[in-house]
Amino acid sequence: MKTSIRIKMKAVAAIAVSWAVIGAGGVGVAEEAPEASAIAKAISDGKLLFDARLRYSHAEFGGNPNTANGVTYRLRAGFETGAVFDTKLLVEFDHVRALEDDFNSTLNGNTQFPVVADPNATELNRFQLSNTSLPDTKVTLGRQRIILDDARFVGNVGWRQNEQTYDALRVENASIKNLKVDVTYVDRVNRIFGDDSPQGFFEGESYLINTKYTVPIEGVTASIRGFAYLFDFENANIAPVAARLSTQTYGGGVSLASGPAFIDGSFASQTPYADNPASYNVNYYTVAAGLKKSGFLVKAGYEVLGGDGAFGFVTPLATAHKFNGFADLFLATPPGGLEDIYFQAGVTKKGVGPFALVAFNAFYHIFTAEEGGADYGDEFDAVLVVKPKAAKRLKFLVKYANYQSDGFLTDRERLTVDLGFTF
Repeated sequence: MKTSIRIKMKAVAAIAVSWAVIGAGGVGVAEEAPEASAIAKAISDGKLLFDARLRYSHAEFGGNPNTANGVTYRLRAGFETGAVFDTKLLVEFDHVRALEDDFNSTLNGNTQFPVVADPNATELNRFQLSNTSLPDTKVTLGRQRIILDDARFVGNVGWRQNEQTYDALRVENASIKNLKVDVTYVDRVNRIFGDDSPQGFFEGESYLINTKYTVPIEGVTASIRGFAYLFDFENANIAPVAARLSTQTYGGGVSLASGPAFIDGSFASQTPYADNPASYNVNYYTVAAGLKKSGFLVKAGYEVLGGDGAFGFVTPLATAHKFNGFADLFLATPPGGLEDIYFQAGVTKKGVGPFALVAFNAFYHIFTAEEGGADYGDEFDAVLVVKPKAAKRLKFLVKYANYQSDGFLTDRERLTVDLGFTF
């Protein structure tokens, strides 16, 4: 019964927004359809969307005698029209395939190898209508990419070959000076595992509320943010997992920058939501500070995902690969929580010899349990990005991760080499 109600809600939302799009654009229901010339102009003003990525992945997990070596490619192609009555249509498809699959993609059955979560997939990546008829407001309906703040809680998992997208109704408003309000209703999350996987989607009625206020202080770039993320996942195919990940998270943060110095901090509190039968209350907090000047960067940070010994703070829609090490040990928070003390040093330079861009960053993480302080090991990460002057649409990337367990789980090593092209 709940599923049928949700389908009806989706239909009502689609009709309502479509009506608003047409009405706000100045065309009544009884009026004629847009002239063919307006549609032709929207197509001629449109733009092609295309990018390709060829990837080599290597992984070694302590205790596993099999080494993962994979070669995959991704083709992503689509088209976005120009505006007709302040409305644009975007359609985009993804195609991911393995050329060499000596790895566990989570779907190919090669479970003897370490996981590299890039399964084969051919699917609709985005299909959305976006409208800007209302002053200082953008409304987006359909399958879309959503990245909120730094993607710590809601992101597209863009590191993987198949990104995460959302079937959603999103409203972004900036009518109050210096304030941006972003509210989204999500009916389905299309995850990186693809349509053929039982873990390929989350269904339910989730709400994402995100606000950001830019504080007008002379000589300082300052902002205050607040958020509420209500995740209600109702998948029958993975019911226990979906219920466990149904949570409500409330929090906020502050960012300050002056000259080369910057500091950023966030706090959030999480409890069960919807059909989650658990009972707990865990917190998240982080602070990071550093200096950035003339392309050089140094940064130190402290991040805590709380745990009470039974349940850890969860971020099921995050781009988790960005945080807590590129080896992907802590995509899920241990029940005892996680403390991550990390350091970063890097340099980004343009116009270096034959290269349009050269960027290198190194990271060091020290992991411990938030509950009890047990040693979770440490990790060294490095990433190099190069763009040649002769072909600025090409991007070459090398990413390396080396995790030393110190007795927690097992050691892990990853190496990824990408060659990307964007049209």
